[in-house]
Amino acid sequence: MNYKISTEPSARLRIDKWLWNARFFKTRSLASDAVNKGHVRIAGEAVKASKDVRVGDLVQIEIDHVQWEVEVLGICEVRGPASIAQTLYAETEAGRAKRTAEQERRRLFREPAAVLQGRPTKRDRRTIDKLSREG
Repeated sequence: MNYKISTEPSARLRIDKWLWNARFFKTRSLASDAVNKGHVRIAGEAVKASKDVRVGDLVQIEIDHVQWEVEVLGICEVRGPASIAQTLYAETEAGRAKRTAEQERRRLFREPAAVLQGRPTKRDRRTIDKLSREG
């Protein structure tokens, strides 16, 4: 299949389709949901899924509380392999530093409530009550 990548500044594509083509999301509907929830910004401004992204735009993407800051280098009309998708963007140095710092923080610090699922048991409730009376 011919994966034609346009690097012309006049080239444009819907942001949800570009995110899917660049393989930030597994499906286009997941990309569209992320855009509609405000997890994607172009030049610091929240956008709708129909907003066109152009070569040279700075896009901020939040995936699972991890911030990506990338510059759009190319536009491709079809979703291709990962090797093609990686040529569509370049991560900024500031974005890379933030992302690696967050990953390091997550590696060293585990959220205490992350292992809890569902409602507390009677024993958990007694412990919570005891701690809240003391504090």
